[in-house]
Amino acid sequence: MSHEAMFTGCENLAFIEDLYSNYVRNPQSVAPEWQTYFGQMLNGDRATATAQIGPSFSPPSLFGARNGQLNGHGGNGQAGSNGSSAAHDMEVAVRQEKVTQLVRNYRMRGHLFAKVNPLGERATTSETWRDEKHLDPKHFGFTEADMGRRYSTVGMGGADNLTLSELLKRLQTTYCRYIGVQFMHIDNVAEREWLQNRMELSENRIQLSQSAQFRILTRLTDASTFEDFLRTKFKSAKTFSLEGAESLIPLLDMAIEKAGDQGVEEIVLGMAHRGRLNVLANILAKDKSQIFREVADLDPHLYEQRGDVKYHLGHSRDWTTMSGKKVHLSMCFNPSHLEFVNPVALGRTRAKQTRRNDTNHSKVMSLQIHGDAAFAGEGVIQETLNLSQLKGYETGGSLHIIINNQIGFTTGPDEARSTQYCTDICKMLQIPIFHVNGEHPEAVAQVVNLAMDFRREFKRDVVIDMYCYRRHGHNEQDEPRFTQPLTYKLIDQRDGVRETYLDHLIMLGGVSMDQAEWVAEETHRDMEMQLERGTSSDYKPQSDTLGGQWLGYRGGSDKETPDVETGVPIEQLSALLKKMVTVPPDFHVHPRLKSMVLDARVEMAEGKKPLNWGAAELLAYGSLAFNKTHVRLSGQDCGRGTFSHRQAVWHDVENGNTYCGLKHLSPDQGTVDIFNSPLSEVGVMGYDYGYSLDCPSGLVLWEAQFGDFVNVAQVIIDQFIVSAEEKWKRLSSLVLLLPHGYEGQGPEHSSARLERFLAQCAEDNIQVVQPTTPAQIFHVLRRQVLRPIRKPLIVMTPKSLLRLPEASSALQDLSTGTFQRILPDQHPSLKKPKRILLCSGKIYYELAQERDKLKRDDVAILRVEQLYPLRPEHLEAALSSYAAGTPVLWVQEEPENMGAWWYMRIHFGEQLLGRYPFSVVARGESASPATGSHKSHHNEQHKILDQAFAGL
Repeated sequence: MSHEAMFTGCENLAFIEDLYSNYVRNPQSVAPEWQTYFGQMLNGDRATATAQIGPSFSPPSLFGARNGQLNGHGGNGQAGSNGSSAAHDMEVAVRQEKVTQLVRNYRMRGHLFAKVNPLGERATTSETWRDEKHLDPKHFGFTEADMGRRYSTVGMGGADNLTLSELLKRLQTTYCRYIGVQFMHIDNVAEREWLQNRMELSENRIQLSQSAQFRILTRLTDASTFEDFLRTKFKSAKTFSLEGAESLIPLLDMAIEKAGDQGVEEIVLGMAHRGRLNVLANILAKDKSQIFREVADLDPHLYEQRGDVKYHLGHSRDWTTMSGKKVHLSMCFNPSHLEFVNPVALGRTRAKQTRRNDTNHSKVMSLQIHGDAAFAGEGVIQETLNLSQLKGYETGGSLHIIINNQIGFTTGPDEARSTQYCTDICKMLQIPIFHVNGEHPEAVAQVVNLAMDFRREFKRDVVIDMYCYRRHGHNEQDEPRFTQPLTYKLIDQRDGVRETYLDHLIMLGGVSMDQAEWVAEETHRDMEMQLERGTSSDYKPQSDTLGGQWLGYRGGSDKETPDVETGVPIEQLSALLKKMVTVPPDFHVHPRLKSMVLDARVEMAEGKKPLNWGAAELLAYGSLAFNKTHVRLSGQDCGRGTFSHRQAVWHDVENGNTYCGLKHLSPDQGTVDIFNSPLSEVGVMGYDYGYSLDCPSGLVLWEAQFGDFVNVAQVIIDQFIVSAEEKWKRLSSLVLLLPHGYEGQGPEHSSARLERFLAQCAEDNIQVVQPTTPAQIFHVLRRQVLRPIRKPLIVMTPKSLLRLPEASSALQDLSTGTFQRILPDQHPSLKKPKRILLCSGKIYYELAQERDKLKRDDVAILRVEQLYPLRPEHLEAALSSYAAGTPVLWVQEEPENMGAWWYMRIHFGEQLLGRYPFSVVARGESASPATGSHKSHHNEQHKILDQAFAGL
């Protein structure tokens, strides 16, 4: 039965239909009597339900209103002197329900009408989003005569009832003044009601003391004076000015103070360019002399082929709050790819929390500062937000601050996004989004206070979208009036934020003009002194050296860092492997997993079977963890392994519980974390890179499902991993595990783009290896921790070799020695070779098989296991026993223009070491890494083998 038919004949059908609509959306939103009524109607008990709508039935309101106290009723529920009237009660309830809807509309849509844009224009991208009638009492049938009537405000905090006029004023002040809030999309009732009560009880305003107001004025003075000074003293410099958004400085000041009072001891900041120098000077307390010297570029000799522009640099400091709390601040270095620092900052935050044993994420937090155009435009934002509530990546909620200039480089919001706000992507997390007018610092103070309290209460992200403007172009040499002439007419007419706020305080009597001018003069005088000091000939630039947890570790030359013994006694290896595969008594492991993997590993532990790749890799992790090293492995399906080789995390077939043997090696072992990641590369790799920045003593690994997936994270590789040491003097020992090898699986599942990594190798910036035995992966992973040098490690891991019988190692191979950069030919009957085949990766096993098939004992095959750093002396030692003039062929599976060939040719020439003719066997040059035909793949592979042995 339709609801129209159900309720036909009922009094005031329109009112009942409104209630029914609310009931359908949320039964708990209507009073119990109405829930009973609608339930009976839906069950077909029309007579019982209809009997309730009679003279004795007083309809309840959605507010839970006591009708006898509203709309002129006396305390006994009578309507004046006329006694009880069902019709009158119905009319009262109808009006109350309309008020309820009006309140709801303000909560849902008030942000559309809030005065958050200092330029006076609409905050949204299109007028179609706005429809003012929904906040107009006339739309609900109210007249001027209704303004004095009282309605229930139970649930709003404060008075239980207000006149309609009082209620409207309160709603407009709360939701339509200088703060617009989006929170009704939050499904969690507790979070939504917490926000609602906090905002409506205070009318979304904060009462500041005179000292707090003066502190805001002082911070605005710091910000504006710094920008004026830079503009005056360095007219041609590119500084990405904060002018128009100076409220960012008091905002950060208040957020840090609040964080300290909440028990936060460290804050990791990620930030874009705009205002960075100002934040470095006035929040991070970087020496202004140093900043001015960097802007003047007075030390070019220190930065030949190294360093970075001043608006990419980071810094750290200890902040003491007004209440005496200590908060350590760390601003991340970041590149021009603006938003890619976000996952890096989150990873650093999580590493700091791990180091402090901050399991409830209350002592360390992330604060991220964004630009509006990049926030809406960059896909890494979605990937980063998606990490916020995942077990392996959560940090207890980040505070996101958007410097909303309402423009990109020259592109306005109507061309920059399809959404209403630049923050709409944040709705995916169901978190509050505060839009605030940056020209009203006290409104900014209110949202900071509210946002920080929400984050602490619910451990979730929160967003402050601070509307402001950009007084200059994208950089100071750019002319924005070419492309935004009307907007800049408005901007040119405006005073600065400091001047506007000063006028406000003078009007209140909280500060005098003399006081304000004294603060400005002192600030300017200090900067003049700092400029003179920073530009003097005897100034010594500050050296950003690594300290704290990084003491004892270094970057620099690989050659100057000797290899170390990485072997582990056989008895310990055997015991560790057995512990890893011991199934708890109450755990129900999959039968095939037990028979095919776990039982086989027991035999490996007992020396009855050689070790395969998975066992050796787990032994590397286990032996490090046993010696108290923290191990973190993250990536898509890494718990099991894409190729089912690792099986580090088991799933109970009866109840779905999980078990990881690596976590149960000893009571005092290092922490082992293995996290399956979301289907994300750039976000997760950036996160794990950031984690490695604050975990120098641990082993931090990111694994790609297939090696080519690394393509999607190229920005993290280019801008951070391969260049950070030279740009920012920042070290990382992150390990990238990239399955690589030609198995006939097509272009996208063959190549991890080895050539790209090798093209970026310089100055010992990274390590690139392609190990071909289980012992080699064991030793190289342990070497990564045991040597004091800290460099990213790129590992081209195999696929078919994971189970190839020839690609195995004995337990004793793991007990002595270290990683071998070049594996010599171990052929037992090798004669004086007529040809030397030099290769890397799985092609070795195919070449060896072909050599045995052809019975060519006059061909030597050597494996280059470490492609970078690869020095001439490494090759000299490997080839010293072979006669000069013996041809050397570099053999690779990849096309000639890919793989390692061009790198080898550039570095070692046509005559390897000056005495071996050097040429290549490879697939032909190609725009695509591999064929999509399995049969064609085998044909091409056979051609490579034929060419390698041709002419002998």
